[in-house]
Amino acid sequence: MSASIDAGKATSAALPDRPVCILIAALGGEGGGVLADWIVGAATEQGLPVQATSIPGVAQRTGATTYYVEIYPVPQTRLGERRPVMALTPSAGNIDVMVASELVEAGRAMQNGFVAPDRTTLVASTHRVYATAEKIPMGDGRADSDRILAAARSLAKRAVLFDMAAIARARGTVINAVLFGAMAGAGALPLSREVCENAIRAQGRGAEASLAGFAAGYAHASGTPAAPASAAATGRRAATARVRDAFPAETQAIVGEGFARLVDYQDEAYANLYLDRLEPIARRDESQNGSADGYALTNETARFLALWMSYDDVIRVADLKSRRSRLDRVRSEVGAKPHEPVHVVEYLKPGVEEIAALLPPKPAGRLLAWAARRQGGEPLNKGLYVRTTGIAGFLQMRLLAALRPLRRSMSRFHEEQAQIERWLDAIGAAAASDRALALEIALCGRLVKGYGDTNRRGKENLARIMDTLVAGSDLAPGAGRAATIRRAREAALADPDGRGLEQSLASAGIAPLPPKAQPIRFYRRKPAADTRPAA
Repeated sequence: MSASIDAGKATSAALPDRPVCILIAALGGEGGGVLADWIVGAATEQGLPVQATSIPGVAQRTGATTYYVEIYPVPQTRLGERRPVMALTPSAGNIDVMVASELVEAGRAMQNGFVAPDRTTLVASTHRVYATAEKIPMGDGRADSDRILAAARSLAKRAVLFDMAAIARARGTVINAVLFGAMAGAGALPLSREVCENAIRAQGRGAEASLAGFAAGYAHASGTPAAPASAAATGRRAATARVRDAFPAETQAIVGEGFARLVDYQDEAYANLYLDRLEPIARRDESQNGSADGYALTNETARFLALWMSYDDVIRVADLKSRRSRLDRVRSEVGAKPHEPVHVVEYLKPGVEEIAALLPPKPAGRLLAWAARRQGGEPLNKGLYVRTTGIAGFLQMRLLAALRPLRRSMSRFHEEQAQIERWLDAIGAAAASDRALALEIALCGRLVKGYGDTNRRGKENLARIMDTLVAGSDLAPGAGRAATIRRAREAALADPDGRGLEQSLASAGIAPLPPKAQPIRFYRRKPAADTRPAA
C-alpha cells in the first residue's frame, strides 16, 4: 500500500503491513528536532500511532543530525487493543520519505541506500552549505551539485527538489517550516494539511512566520500558486539599472551579486568601480560572440574580481563578527532559548602584517622593515581573546569596523588594487586577440583566496604565472599558451607551497626558482624553576 495512504480511507478488511517511515537529515540550527516534533504532534492529533528517535550528527559537517519517525497510517481507535511494532533506527531500502535540508545531505542519504526507486519520496533543498572538506582545497573543492540532482531524479520514486533556504529567507523563517510544507504538499505524509498547521500553531512563538514558510513549501510541492512575499520580507536587492543596461542578460545575476557584495563591503562608489572595471571586458566579450559559451569570460572575471576586491582584512573580520545576524545565528546553532544568555569569545591573532595593513603605505613599510629586523615581529603576534557579547569586546570590534571609510588610505588597499589592475590589464590585452587565452588568465583569479599565509601564497603563485607565462613568456599566443597557463594554474591549486607550479613551469622551459631560504632562529633558554622545598 502506498506510503501516502489517507488514514481515514483504509478499509476494515486489511491493514497496512508496515508504517510510513520518515528520515530527516538536518544541519545544526535548521530546526530538525522541531520538524520531528511537528510531525509527531500532527500524527498524535490525527490519532495515528507514532514514534520518533534522533541520532546526533558530528561537528564540521561530516554528518547531519538525523531524526527518524514512523507513523502507522491507521487511527488507534480502529486498531483497538492492537499496537504496531515500530523500529528505532532506519534501514536501507525501507524509507518512504527522505528529507534533506541541504543538497549534499541528500547525496549522502542516497549513498547510504536510504532512497529507493520503488518506494521513496525524496524532499530536499537544492541550496548548498559547504563542508569543511570542500573549503580546504586551494581550487574548487565543491561537490558536483548537478551529479547529485541527476542521481536524485533517477534513484527516487519521486523527487521534490527546490531551493527551500531561499524561500525560508523570503518568509523570514527557518528552513524546517518549508520542508514540512513540501512534505505535506507532495502527499508524502498520512496527515492532513490542517493538522500539520495546528502542530505549528501549538509551538506558539514564531508560529506565524513558520506557517508562512509551510504554505510556501506546500504550494511549491503541490503546484498551487502561493501568495507572494512582501518586498520587506524578501530583502533582495534589485539589479541596478546600470547592470541591466550595460551587461548581457546571462551575466547580470553574477554581476549584480558582485555589486551588492561590494556595497556591503565598502560603499556604492567602490561597487561602481567594480562595474567600471568589468564593462570593457563585457563589451569585448559581446563583440567576440561570447554568447556561444554564456559569456564565460565576463562571468568568470566578475566572479573573481568581486571576491578579490572584497579581500578579508581586520576591518572586515571585525564587522562580520559583531553583526547582529551573526549572534542570532550562533544562538540558533546552540539552541539557546530567548531568556538564556550566550557568551561568545573570539580568538584573534593579528600579526605584524595585519597591523601594517591598517597604516598608510610609508608607515607600513617602516613597520614591516622593523619587524623583519626583529625576526618577523613575533613580539607583536600575540593571541587575543575578545568577548564580543560583552560591552568592551563588542566596542572593540565596532571601532575596528568603523575604520571602513579609511580603508582607501591604507597600505593593503593600495597593494591589492595594483595587483588587481595588473590582472585585469592582462585579461583585456589578451581578449583583444585571443579570447581563450583571456579566459585562462581570468580563471587565474581563483588563486587569490583566504587570508594570512594562504592569501600570500596564492598571490605569489599568481604573480609567478603573470611574470613567466603572461607578461614575460616567449610562448606564441594560441591554444598552446592558454593550455600552458591552465596547467600551471591547476598545479598551483594542487600544491599551495608552489613546488608543483615550478615543476609545471619547468616543463614549459622556464627555469624554476630555488627553494626559499628559511631563517634559523635562536631563543634564549628560560632558567629551570627551582622545585626544591623551602628550608
